[in-house]
Amino acid sequence: MNTIKKILVINLGSTSSKIAYCENARIVRQVETQHDTALLRALKGAEEILAFFGKAGEDFVQSEGIDVAALDAIAVRGIGRQGSYRHGAYRLTPQLLSDVTSGPVGHIGLYSSTVIGGRLSEEYGVPAFLYDVVPTDEVLPIARITGIAHYQRHIASHTLNCRAVARRVAEQMGRDPNHVNFIITHMGGGFGTLAYRDGTIIETYSAEEGSFTPERPGRVSGSMVAELYSDPRYTPDEIRRILKKDVGLYGWLGTSDCVEVERRIDAGDEKAKLVYEAMAYQVSKDICSLGAVFCGKVDAIILTGGIAHSKRFTGWIEERVGFLAPVVRMPGAFEIEALAGGVTRVLNGEEPVNDYSEVKPYQMFNKED
Repeated sequence: MNTIKKILVINLGSTSSKIAYCENARIVRQVETQHDTALLRALKGAEEILAFFGKAGEDFVQSEGIDVAALDAIAVRGIGRQGSYRHGAYRLTPQLLSDVTSGPVGHIGLYSSTVIGGRLSEEYGVPAFLYDVVPTDEVLPIARITGIAHYQRHIASHTLNCRAVARRVAEQMGRDPNHVNFIITHMGGGFGTLAYRDGTIIETYSAEEGSFTPERPGRVSGSMVAELYSDPRYTPDEIRRILKKDVGLYGWLGTSDCVEVERRIDAGDEKAKLVYEAMAYQVSKDICSLGAVFCGKVDAIILTGGIAHSKRFTGWIEERVGFLAPVVRMPGAFEIEALAGGVTRVLNGEEPVNDYSEVKPYQMFNKED
């Protein structure tokens, strides 16, 4: 009989952060902190970012009296080197930590989670694991091809929460999660719409390929990007602001808070309604296009993430996609339970640990036949 595993879970993000103490997949104690977008954007450099997020971790451990050395594991929503990963667990090794800290920060939440988790692991001698990382890449070969010879798509998605909700919905339907076809859209600060078949994500729209989101521009034309970079009126910093900062709902409306956007709509703001509904319209197109991956044989469409709480927004989507399959709302995120549950299965020998040395580095161009 398996004993209870004591796990510290670290999930730091761009809109909110969650740190929890779990016993197996059950959350015993958890703290969630909402972040001010403007404050996060003002952070400069890796050490300033780590100091900001590290304080939340230290405060949780101290206030809750967590004996880190007595833990069975630390579960981290993080990332290693840029590349193609398998779903499941990776040990957060010194090599993985070195790869992260020697490169650019990238996503500040994933970076901080990895570094903080890795440092705690080294300091207290407790094993740490990543689980269902963002760049999980198991898509079909046909899905990699683009119209530019030798250029292959860079695959990324909200693997962790989407595989977790797929498991839950399959169980609710009385189905085996390893024998279902789902289209899943995760809707938070960034979105991801993906095709889930028999436990594996076989196709996806990342935040760069699909709909615009509260804090992402979504798909933009290559000609527009080329014109920006060739226009001498724009500096590199201005281009980054145009493409990465003043984007999505934030760029249009000055806020990425969907509750605030809906408040404006209720007050009669027609611009807010048009932009918000356009976001739902684009998500709907992403969902329907993935129906082709399954030749229309879809068991359910799952809407998850924080924005799935909105009946207005999900209602707009359901109107457009309901013909394809039943729509199931799973509001919120189940990332803490998914991290803890996955690592528990690893500790119990029910799931293998993937080999980090086998992660293939991401190459923009691949001339191999």
